[in-house]
Amino acid sequence: MPHSYPTIVIERFNEAHLDGVTALYSEPSVAAQTLQMPYQSRELWRQRLAQRVDNERQVSLVALHQGAVIGSCSLEQFSRVRRAHCAGIGMGVSPAWQRQGIGSRLLAAVLEVADNWMNLRRVELTVYADNQAAIGLYQKFGFETEGQLRDYAIRGGQYVDVLSMARLRTMP
Repeated sequence: MPHSYPTIVIERFNEAHLDGVTALYSEPSVAAQTLQMPYQSRELWRQRLAQRVDNERQVSLVALHQGAVIGSCSLEQFSRVRRAHCAGIGMGVSPAWQRQGIGSRLLAAVLEVADNWMNLRRVELTVYADNQAAIGLYQKFGFETEGQLRDYAIRGGQYVDVLSMARLRTMP
């Protein structure tokens, strides 16, 4: 059952969060559920942040508890003209904070930007087919499975499938 933590703060990913984001995605169980490589450097995350700073098409948020990064979620609008109504999402939550509403808060925040600031019609993602907790979270926010991609990525030395999911927003 999710808990309400009034001390959880959602803010835009910035230089002050580099160590926390690096640590989050260095956590083996978090890296295993993303397409991130293990043991990424702080410098790599600094470069990624620098690419996002002046790009209105990218929104990267972090969830903080007492100043520590406990989750992150990014939304990136596609740059191709014919796909400008679409964006992709990626996220990760610290194992100690999973199933406590952090993913919901992050996802709600990026979807609010997608809907009310970017006027996006389609938001899409891939999720490992065996990650039932994440699939449930995405379904709660209106994402539907559009297909299964076989042997999509390597995890733990094995090829694994992902689900392609998307949320289509009805436009006024």
